[in-house]
Amino acid sequence: MRVGIDLGGTKIEAIVIDNQGVQLWRQRLPTPKGDYQGTVATMATLIALAGEHCSALGTTIRGVGVGIPGVLSKQTGYVKNANSQCLNGQNLAGDLSAACGLPVRLANDANCFALSEATDGAGKGHQVVFAAIIGTGCGAGIVVNGGDLVGANGLAGEWGHNPMPWLEASEFPGPECFCGRHGCIEQYVSGSGYQRLYQQLTGETVTAQQIEQRAEQGEVAALRARQQLSHYLGNALAHVVNLLDPDVIVLGGGLSNLDWLYPQLNNELASRVVGQECITQIVKNHHGDSSGVRGAAWLWEAQC
Repeated sequence: MRVGIDLGGTKIEAIVIDNQGVQLWRQRLPTPKGDYQGTVATMATLIALAGEHCSALGTTIRGVGVGIPGVLSKQTGYVKNANSQCLNGQNLAGDLSAACGLPVRLANDANCFALSEATDGAGKGHQVVFAAIIGTGCGAGIVVNGGDLVGANGLAGEWGHNPMPWLEASEFPGPECFCGRHGCIEQYVSGSGYQRLYQQLTGETVTAQQIEQRAEQGEVAALRARQQLSHYLGNALAHVVNLLDPDVIVLGGGLSNLDWLYPQLNNELASRVVGQECITQIVKNHHGDSSGVRGAAWLWEAQC
């Protein structure tokens, strides 16, 4: 049995899957906000509950995979760049392993999403999978030959904090990003970026869902915001193809549910890449909100 944990800002979710990826057990508990020791204890509680379930089935847990909202420092092995600040600088893998008595592997949550979709999701059967989460912000993971590509600095897939390619002169320097730079992809291609595009057109602040509702009703500004979102996302993904040339691009997160995006992006992608030929397809994720925790469970099989 494989146990995966998705460590989120508001909830911690645990799952047990078998060798075929069939979900056997699942549970969520609230995340102790700002409390590192409480977070470790909550994860240990979920692991113990998962162990009880596995014991009832006559089997045991080999190891635990955890998806985190940050990365591991290659120098220290400790968590860094996590938006849950209490995790930064902590030996999370070691502390959780001591608390639960099992080996623990950690990976960035976007990497877990990518691993899930590459293993038995929308990217199954492909050699190189680029999987982007487009939600409140945007990030990505890369899977090559069934294993997450982490990189020498643990930064592989930090797509959202590269500059948006091919901006017009009038668009510089671009919106300020929380990372301290301007014009990051995340500021255009995200739920908040979509809201900003609409606000620039109308002066009105509404949710992405409301923009979609207005577009369905034929509102010109909402349709224009859709066009801009597709334009920026197409440019950003063409940049990925030029650099990585993946077999498939899988989208996740809230904006991945905008079904109108896929035919538009796939129709235009070839015209934006070098040589104007492209067989890479952009597809919707298969496992939805479950992808992160499922990918964490698959970490124990993959070498990361």
